[in-house]
Amino acid sequence: MPDGLQREFVPLNLTVLVVSDSRTEKTDKSGKLLEQRLIDAGHKLYEKRIVPDDVYRIRAIVAGWCADEQVNAVLTTGGTGVTGRDGTPEALRVLFEKEIEGFGELFRMISYEEIGTSSIQSRAIAGVCNGTYVFCLPGSSGACATGWDKIIARQLDYRTQPCNLVELMPRLRER
Repeated sequence: MPDGLQREFVPLNLTVLVVSDSRTEKTDKSGKLLEQRLIDAGHKLYEKRIVPDDVYRIRAIVAGWCADEQVNAVLTTGGTGVTGRDGTPEALRVLFEKEIEGFGELFRMISYEEIGTSSIQSRAIAGVCNGTYVFCLPGSSGACATGWDKIIARQLDYRTQPCNLVELMPRLRER
């Protein structure tokens, strides 16, 4: 792109999945935070759901969204810790054609600056599933704010230079 030319914002269809055994629409803070942030950024909330910490239910919902050509990216919150019921990475990693290792690495690096060594407890991951980006964030609203504000929002903005994930979308289903 020649210097001085500005790119236009490209609104995307995003979904939000809250993984929790205890949260309801009324008590959910993290999903609401992601919903508000993506709308404020100019994207569309395509669908939001809350699901218990169950590997098969998590996988089924995300696989369905990834099969829907209208969905550009999936944001999940919860289930990325190390306790017995935390299974979001196990549920979704098997769906990825490509894992975006840098997302988890960068998330933990930024988190370390905010919460110190507690950041090792996060198993935040991201990947590409059937041409759809999937970002798995921890369940705390602080972690969701960090992930969205410092990484995801910029990579899902076509105007971000020198490159971003949006400009790669047309090529994600290449085989």
